[in-house]
Amino acid sequence: MKTSFLTLLLTLAAFSWACSQSPRVTTDGKNISIAYGQPSKRDRVLFGPEGSQSLEKYGKIWRTGANASTEITFKKDGQFAGKSVKAGTYSLFTIPGEKEWSIILNSVLGQSGAYDYEKNKSKDVLKVTVPAKKYTSSAEKMTFTVKDNSLDFQWDKEGFSVPTKF
Repeated sequence: MKTSFLTLLLTLAAFSWACSQSPRVTTDGKNISIAYGQPSKRDRVLFGPEGSQSLEKYGKIWRTGANASTEITFKKDGQFAGKSVKAGTYSLFTIPGEKEWSIILNSVLGQSGAYDYEKNKSKDVLKVTVPAKKYTSSAEKMTFTVKDNSLDFQWDKEGFSVPTKF
């Protein structure tokens, strides 16, 4: 009886954990591919200043997704917000802001969110700043869109666009 109860309890715990994980999505473009955990808004306030009830705070490093850090692959050498970037795969982090976002490419893959970012900060490959973008319609699920000349991000009504050139 105790074994059956313990087995049931462990099964329920594993199922609950699996259901709480956001799906991993890959968006593939001609020159860029991006893989990320895709969380949903679920009536939450997503971005806001320190001290607010927002999920992510302005000015704080974020893994830009759910679960493991987001990974971006450049299929060939190119330009990312006017800066040179070599072909390869990088972890992508952001620092959200009300007026601008910082986008960071880091060479350490497989990071557990932004928890280890500070110890891997010296492995940053590049950091760019782009204007914050306000959308008129809301996106329930966090979404990256890869275009021929940009990488666009939207979650709820906030986001950014990074110009790219190959």
